[in-house]
Amino acid sequence: MREYVKSLLYKIANYCNYSFYFKRLLCYNGRMIDKIVSLFKALNANVNPGEIAHAFSCGILLGFMPKNNLLWYIVFVFIFFIRINKPMYLIMVLIASTFAPVMDNLFDNVGYALLTVPSLADFFGMLLEIPFVAFTKFNNSVVIGSLIVGLILYIPMYALGRVLVFLWRKHIAQAIRHTKLAKTIAKLPLLSKIAGMVGGE
Repeated sequence: MREYVKSLLYKIANYCNYSFYFKRLLCYNGRMIDKIVSLFKALNANVNPGEIAHAFSCGILLGFMPKNNLLWYIVFVFIFFIRINKPMYLIMVLIASTFAPVMDNLFDNVGYALLTVPSLADFFGMLLEIPFVAFTKFNNSVVIGSLIVGLILYIPMYALGRVLVFLWRKHIAQAIRHTKLAKTIAKLPLLSKIAGMVGGE
């Protein structure tokens, strides 16, 4: 069943002309499908919109950051123990990671501006003398810049996340349920339950 679902989702991605990276997001493996189904369950259930919106923001924050440093893992573990919607969190990490390279110049400029503030030079020098702190690569302009941008965008993305949850529950789910594609999928016995989750039934 899982392989059939993966094949169908990939066909849908091709039909809708999604990007290569979004196809990977949909069809990467069975676990990702499980996460997407869990996300639909949360969107259509009485899950607190704040938990989903926080996961939306946290995923963007972590996805923007480069993965080859200790700071990324510290933030990942810290966020993972916060009460948020984990499927949304992990999916947004993948999506934000896809677009992060496009924003590297912005991250570099923001990070460089912070690291070259004269009044902070002694503070940064002191941090580098602390054991293991250098492994966070906070002195890398892209690493610290992506963290700062993610923090700045946190509240706006949280607000956007709540708006999207509201729109999904009030309008989008119903609209999708009445599309020809959704009705066709709903007729397939193996996918009837998944179609019901998407449609909010």
